[in-house]
Amino acid sequence: MNTLEAFNRTLFLTINATPSTPASLIHVARFMADYLIYLVPLTLTAMWLSGDAHRREIAMHACCAALLALGINQMIGLLWPHPRPFVMGIGHTFLDHAPDSSFPSDHGTIFACVALTLLLNGMRRLGVAIVLAGLAVAWARVFVGVHFPLDMAGAVVVASAAIFLLAPFWQLFGASATRAWVAVYRTLLAWPIERGWLSL
Repeated sequence: MNTLEAFNRTLFLTINATPSTPASLIHVARFMADYLIYLVPLTLTAMWLSGDAHRREIAMHACCAALLALGINQMIGLLWPHPRPFVMGIGHTFLDHAPDSSFPSDHGTIFACVALTLLLNGMRRLGVAIVLAGLAVAWARVFVGVHFPLDMAGAVVVASAAIFLLAPFWQLFGASATRAWVAVYRTLLAWPIERGWLSL
């Protein structure tokens, strides 16, 4: 076992809950591990429905970055599958999960992509809020035993790489892609838009 892997396992066991951990804390961690991810689509949807063209473009940018990063995660998982802690018989698990590759974390990747995109586009308060939620999810998913700490660190690296790779394409095509999606949105949801239930 190399030094990095040993560090990863040691740090995991330091964070991971045990049978003696208070049940209330485990319940809170399970809730965060499973449900805080919904803050991301809710945030991006709210940005889109605000009707502000700049916010819509940032929301689209964040979505595209996250999709690219998740694609990279799939490639990493195929080329270098890393087992989850419970597959290796390490620590304790308090959340049901498929025994797929753990590295990098998809949850962590999504939070990192959206947070970085918001921060890089000047949406500091919202970006910091997503960062804090992402840190809570990262801790929770290690705490309940479905991820190693370095899975979360890897997620930030992949998210950063995806944003970097997407940047030149977004600079060229981002505005036009957003306008195209706005046109689709206005066509598909014309009825509620006309009645003022949704922003134009």
